[in-house]
Amino acid sequence: MADSNVVAGKAAPGLVQKGITDAFWTALIAFGMFVLYIGLKTDQNIDNKLIIVQRWGLLASIVAIAAVGRFAMTVFLQPILDARKAEKAKSAPVVAERGFVGKNFNVMALVFLLIYPMLALALFGPQGSLTYVDNFGIQILIYVMLAWGLNIVVGLAGLLDLGYVAFYAVGAYSYALLSSHFGLSFWILLPLSGIFAGVWGMVLGFPVLRLRGDYLAIVTLAFGEIIRIVLTNWTDVTKGSFGISNITKASLFGIYTFDMKDPHNFVRSFGLPISSAWYKIFLFYVILALCMLTAYVTIRLRRMPIGRAWEALREDEIACRSLGINTVTTKLTAFATGAMFGGFAGSFFAARQGFVSPESFVFLESAVILAIVVLGGMGSLKGIAIAAIAMVGGTELLRDMDFLKTGLVFGNTTIIPGFGPDFTPELYRMLIFGLAMVVVMIIKPRGFVGTREPTAFLKERKTVSGSFTKEGHG
Repeated sequence: MADSNVVAGKAAPGLVQKGITDAFWTALIAFGMFVLYIGLKTDQNIDNKLIIVQRWGLLASIVAIAAVGRFAMTVFLQPILDARKAEKAKSAPVVAERGFVGKNFNVMALVFLLIYPMLALALFGPQGSLTYVDNFGIQILIYVMLAWGLNIVVGLAGLLDLGYVAFYAVGAYSYALLSSHFGLSFWILLPLSGIFAGVWGMVLGFPVLRLRGDYLAIVTLAFGEIIRIVLTNWTDVTKGSFGISNITKASLFGIYTFDMKDPHNFVRSFGLPISSAWYKIFLFYVILALCMLTAYVTIRLRRMPIGRAWEALREDEIACRSLGINTVTTKLTAFATGAMFGGFAGSFFAARQGFVSPESFVFLESAVILAIVVLGGMGSLKGIAIAAIAMVGGTELLRDMDFLKTGLVFGNTTIIPGFGPDFTPELYRMLIFGLAMVVVMIIKPRGFVGTREPTAFLKERKTVSGSFTKEGHG
């Protein structure tokens, strides 16, 4: 049955009028937002004087894109989405049987990750594989682990934590300080950093036991900022904004090191070409193992009584308390467990970078991690991993956006014109990615994975449609 807003495959006249109205207001708002950011640009002339460069053509292009996008959304895309939503509401709550890829997705993804560094090494050589292993491999897996750790607090227990980066910082500085002053190895400091971060998670949990919603978010945000300010001002220990450098690298279980001055160097012992790629490949497998440990512990805990207590707390705290569940220990275990995995990731980050400073643990990091959890679907490990690949890998891909200057050219013909040689795409990388995130959340409001398998089921496992779960909890 055709949607009431669509007549014979065309948009209804009333819908077109609404689309024009929405496009007009969108253009007006876009003009007000970007007139000082894009239309006018400050620069210096040859006399070193500050001048204002007018870029009205670029501003008009941005406003036109916003207006056309809003018109297309109102007239064409929204009716389709509404019809699909209505069709889902009429259908049965159980999703159809998964195919071969759906059933074996986890195994296929794990096999690909295991061969990914070697594949990059074979295709691009030791030096050429650095970008793919480090920027598109290790970087993404770090955020996957952080998001899976935050998922325990936000996705399972329903506690909105905006200061999760504090535990990331505790793990990183624990590794940096203990390795610098006591010479402890990576394999000893990795669990210690997680334990320290878990203790700080309990320290944060005690003051916020009675807080919920926005109040909890404000307190956790303040906690994250307090940790960062302490790291900046406690110069006698943390060296302040200068950071801690020359941090000890991770070793291969104490048998081989990756320090070129050491006689037990891994590269020389096996006669490999001199390159830092081998250390990055080793780190890739370490963070992959840590991610698998995080996923395994999360899945096991979710099936245990404490995991079901977290989910009960998320759905309704009052009902959870009335059932006799101790909400104090439930909240503390959620904070401590999530913080522990953040500490693991922080210690790995310090070993990978060889340098830590407070600038690496700003609020933006917490916002990105939380955005990954929400975008992927709270409570869904698979969805969060997909969201981390899209967000972190997407921002890395958008670093090189020179095609926006020249436009889309096929042969000698310009198909889509660019913004001109004066356009600086690096400044708009996050803006473009933010707009893409808005579009994704409009289309998939419950995240990439909008279904959820219950931890307890009768006779056979069934997947519940996202239409029948609470908003945002997919």
